[in-house]
Amino acid sequence: MSSSQLPDDLRKRAARIKLAIFDVDGVLTDGRLLYAEDGPEIKAFHVHDGLGLKRLRANGIEVAVITARISHVVAQRMAELGIAHLYQGQEDKLSCFRKLLHALQLDADQCAYTGDDLPDLAVMNAVGLSVAVANAHPAVRECAHWRTRLAGGSGAAREVCDLLLDAQGRTDAELARYQGA
Repeated sequence: MSSSQLPDDLRKRAARIKLAIFDVDGVLTDGRLLYAEDGPEIKAFHVHDGLGLKRLRANGIEVAVITARISHVVAQRMAELGIAHLYQGQEDKLSCFRKLLHALQLDADQCAYTGDDLPDLAVMNAVGLSVAVANAHPAVRECAHWRTRLAGGSGAAREVCDLLLDAQGRTDAELARYQGA
């Protein structure tokens, strides 16, 4: 969907975003927790989401991850993507969000948050653009400004990245760069 097809309010919200924040389980992954026989946690991340997050950073939009769980696999993946703003073990996501705003000297309306479940609601209610993945809890879908077509872990984060870049007029230049123009 191009920004010209977006409702005016959504396009304006997306155009203001300087920080995109994502939950992990159910957003960057499909929400399943897999454990190997000997105990390590296994998570699957969609490669399209990873490229989307890198594209945000390359276009001047900061990326942060706030998650209640602590996982070495998440730390490893975020390091691969160059995401410095990783906050794990955050039971109070709103408090973490407020500290991040202060550290980056941003206003809440300059932030987007993508979530899928009840612990995400407080931050979603505080940001300028709240997004629910397609398979989010009904209360999360209801509170969101926008909903992805795809489920968490299946490219939903990429949809958010594409929305932000398109609303900020960066899609054509990116396509030209990837096409070798």
